[in-house]
Amino acid sequence: MTTKKQLKFVSKQLADNQAYMKEEVGATISYDLGFREIVVLERKIQLYYVNGLVDDGTIVEILKVLLYTNDNEVETDKVDSIIQNRLVNQQVDLKRELSDITDQLLAGLIVVFIDGERHAYMVDVRHYPGRQPEEPDTERVIRGSRDGFTENVVESTGLIRRRIRDKNLRNEMFHVGKRSKTDVCVSYLNDVANDEYVQIVKEKIQEIDIDALVMADKALEELFVDYEWSPYPLVRYTERPDVAAHHILSGYIVLIVDTSPSVIILPTTFFDHLEHAEEYRQTPTVGTVTRWIRIAAVIASIYLLPVWLLFVLEPELLPDALSFIGPKEKGTIPVPVQIILADIGVEFLRMAAVHTPTPLATALGLIAAVLIGDIAIDVGLFSPEVILYVAISTVGSYVTPSYELSVANKLMKTFLLFITIFFGVHGFMIGFLISVLFLVQLKTIHTPYFWPLIPFDLKALLHFTFRIPVPYDQKRPKIVQPKDVIRQQSK
Repeated sequence: MTTKKQLKFVSKQLADNQAYMKEEVGATISYDLGFREIVVLERKIQLYYVNGLVDDGTIVEILKVLLYTNDNEVETDKVDSIIQNRLVNQQVDLKRELSDITDQLLAGLIVVFIDGERHAYMVDVRHYPGRQPEEPDTERVIRGSRDGFTENVVESTGLIRRRIRDKNLRNEMFHVGKRSKTDVCVSYLNDVANDEYVQIVKEKIQEIDIDALVMADKALEELFVDYEWSPYPLVRYTERPDVAAHHILSGYIVLIVDTSPSVIILPTTFFDHLEHAEEYRQTPTVGTVTRWIRIAAVIASIYLLPVWLLFVLEPELLPDALSFIGPKEKGTIPVPVQIILADIGVEFLRMAAVHTPTPLATALGLIAAVLIGDIAIDVGLFSPEVILYVAISTVGSYVTPSYELSVANKLMKTFLLFITIFFGVHGFMIGFLISVLFLVQLKTIHTPYFWPLIPFDLKALLHFTFRIPVPYDQKRPKIVQPKDVIRQQSK
C-alpha cells in the first residue's frame, strides 16, 4: 500500500486515500472528524468532514440524494459526472493535491472521494459556531447601526459587502500558521487602494512563518509591524462594519482575521485613533465640538498630572492668577509618592473590573469610592487634590476612542511623571520632547505616524479638527495615496 510520504495526489485506489486520511488528519481516530462510506452505482464513495464546522442538515441531504441515485440511475460508466451533479450545494470544487484537500477539510469543507477517480470533490458547507452580530461594547453610538463583527470571517466579510456593493471590492483570503492555517482576509477597493500598499500587506502576510495565530489579530499585528516594542498602536482596530467600510471606501486596507471580532485598518496614524463613529452620527457642529472635547480629554490624560506635579514641586513657576494650584493640605506622604500610589490603585481597580463578574461590578465601584475616595483622604494617605487630578486623568484615558492608544498614553504619562519628579522643569521639557520625537519617527507602511502635524498638512489638519459636512468631504485622505482621489464631485 502507498504510504503517506509517497502519496501527494489523490489515488485511484480508495484504500490508499483512506490510509492517508487516517495517518494525516486522524480520520476514524479523532471523534470530531466524521467519516461515512456508501455505495453509489456499484462504486464506493467516502465522505470526510469535521463535526462542529459543517451544517449537519446539508450532509444528510447530500447522503440522501446520493443514495437515491441508486434507484434513479442505471449508467454505471458515468458515475463521476452523475455524483458531481448530485452534490447539492452552490459551491463544489475539484481538487487533486492531498495537502490542499486536508487543509480545506480542516477548514470546514466536505471531502468526497470516488473509487477509481484521481480527484476529490470539495463541498463548502461551513457553519462555524459563533454568536450573532451585535453592537460592540467599546464603540457604542447613540444613533446608528447595532451590528458588529463576529468571530466568523465569512459573516464579517458579508457585513462589509452589504455596505459596499462595488464590483471592485476585493476580499482575498490567505492562510497563516503552519498548524492553525488561520484565515486572513485582505479587503480593499481595487480601483482606489494604492497598489504598492496592497502588495506590501500581501507580502508581509505571506512571509509570516509561525505555527499558529492563537491570539488572532493581535498576533498578526505583532508579526506585521516593524516596531515590536512600541507602546503605541501602529494599526487601528474596529469592531464596527460601518467604520471598516468607510475606511475601505477612503482607500485604506482592512485585514479580517478568523476567530476575532475586530478587524485591522491599515495604514494608520496617531490621529486616526482619536476619531469615533459618534462624531459622524451627529450634526457637523455637534460632531466638531465633541471631537474638541475628546481631544482635550486625551491631552489631559497625558499632561495634566505631570504639569500639576511640576507646579507643586516648583511653585515659583506659577503666575499669581494660578496661585490656587497645589495641595492646601499636606498629607503624611510626599505628593509625588501619592500620585504614583493613586495611579497604581486606579490600575488595580481597572484590572479588577475586567475580571469581576457583571453583577459584582457595582459593589466593586462602591468599595473603591469608599476606600480610596473617603477613607484614604481622612487618614491623610492622599490629599484631595491628588485624588481630583488622578481622577480627571483617568477619565480622560477612558474618553480616548482607542483602548490601545489610551494604554500607550498612560505609559507616556508615567514616563513624564518620573522624569519630572527627578529632574523638575528640565526633565519635563526633555520628556515632552522625547515623547514627540518618538511619535514622529514611527511609521506604518511608509506612512508617517504623526501626520498631518509632521509632515505638516494644513488641509488634512483642518479636516481632522473639524467634522466636515458630507457634501464638502470631496477627496479621499492624501496619506493613503489612493489611485482615485475624488470621493464625490463638488456641488
